[in-house]
Amino acid sequence: MENDLSLGSTRVFIVEDEALILYTLQDMLEELGCRVVATALRIDDALAKGDSAAFDVAILDVNVGGEPIDPVADLLARRGVPFLFATGYGARSLPDGHRDRVVLTKPYRTQDVRAALDAVLPG
Repeated sequence: MENDLSLGSTRVFIVEDEALILYTLQDMLEELGCRVVATALRIDDALAKGDSAAFDVAILDVNVGGEPIDPVADLLARRGVPFLFATGYGARSLPDGHRDRVVLTKPYRTQDVRAALDAVLPG
C-alpha cells in the first residue's frame, strides 16, 4: 500500500446495511474521485471481504443488520488498514478499543466524507 495516496486513487471498502445510504455514500466517494472496490451489507460478508479485498480505507457502519461492527473493526486494525466509522449515534456507539477512531456522523455531506477520509489516510 502506498503512503502518499491522493484521494483520486483511493480504493474504498464500504460496510453499510442500508442500501440507500450505501448508494448515496458510493456516489459521494465517486464524486471525490475515489473508487469503491467492495461493499458489504452483512457482517459475515464484511469479514470475508475485509480479510481478502484490496482497498486503502474502509468506512464502517457501527451497526450492521443489528450486529455490532466490532469483529470487522478488529480485523482491519490487525491488518493495519485505515478505517473510520459512520454512525448517527455518536462516539458512544463505537466499539470498545476503537473509540479514538474518526467518526463520520450521519447524515453526512460530501465535504464531511472528504474531511473524514483526509483525517484517516496517510499523507
